[in-house]
Amino acid sequence: MDAYLKGFRGFDTGKAYQAVKSSLTQNHRNSNWNVYDKYGYYPFDLVNEESVSRTLESVYDDYCAAQFAKALHKQDDFEFFTKRSGYYRNLFDPQTRLMRGKDSKGNWRTPFNFFGLSHASSSGGDYTEGNAWQYTWHVQHDVPGLVQLMGGPDYFTSKLDSLFEMSVKKEQSGFVADVTGLIGQYAHGNEPSHHVAYLYSLAGKPWKTEKLVRQITQTKYQDKINGLCGNDDCGQMSAWLIFSNLGFYPVNPCGGEYVLGAPQVKKATLSLANGKIFTVEAIGLTDANLYVQSVELNGKKYDKKTISHQDIINGGILKFQMGNQPRETQKHN
Repeated sequence: MDAYLKGFRGFDTGKAYQAVKSSLTQNHRNSNWNVYDKYGYYPFDLVNEESVSRTLESVYDDYCAAQFAKALHKQDDFEFFTKRSGYYRNLFDPQTRLMRGKDSKGNWRTPFNFFGLSHASSSGGDYTEGNAWQYTWHVQHDVPGLVQLMGGPDYFTSKLDSLFEMSVKKEQSGFVADVTGLIGQYAHGNEPSHHVAYLYSLAGKPWKTEKLVRQITQTKYQDKINGLCGNDDCGQMSAWLIFSNLGFYPVNPCGGEYVLGAPQVKKATLSLANGKIFTVEAIGLTDANLYVQSVELNGKKYDKKTISHQDIINGGILKFQMGNQPRETQKHN
């Protein structure tokens, strides 16, 4: 889907779309769409393993299918999948402000250990290789909606602060091989966490993203035989580092936008397949100058939180002016 939306062709679009639609509407081994559509989530008493993470992952799949349907002018399918992409709201507990298991009668899982890790193959539970703190942010396609559920940007970023600042611990671990690289309860060694540091930027506090990106790149990647803090599944650990070194990251991989962070190299040049060049420069980047002061795209001031895939494919120069103080501090000077 993402490939099609980014302009890749050379395959049977109709068959590809039908395969996507079938996998999201016809029951198979790991998906009972009758249950999903009846309740708007997977109840833990009917789907007794990974009910929360399976719901959240299905919700994102629905969003992606909706974008594919829209591009192919399939309006009914677009509306159907768009509606289902909002099901994440059904598992958001407003009391704890976390994604929490719910049964078929609408009752929250009790007792609720939001530190408890779970995995279907060994310990059951509502999450896949993670816990409630790690999976609550699994709404890449609708960050504004999640911010609203949290109570607004201040509550949202305060909850993010708690994620990164709370104690590093694992409870009811069962299967924990992939829950590694912890900063608080953020697990950089596991892919579902990789977009989370960039949520600060989308919530209006980019300096927090910039500081975390520096911390993660310096502490979770080392130039040695065991230098990665987690399993490089399909190259995702490496992809995060490459994107973050460039200064942007695809929080929503199917959205066509990259969220701006802070580059970790002074200059990088991308030779694109269309023959064009896209260059990233970090002016004044040093160990101390880790904060972005301003951004320019092709010589013009750039104030957006994201840069589009098309802007990159068009070629050009993205310049970051770096400094040793966050922009928040500057506003109060």
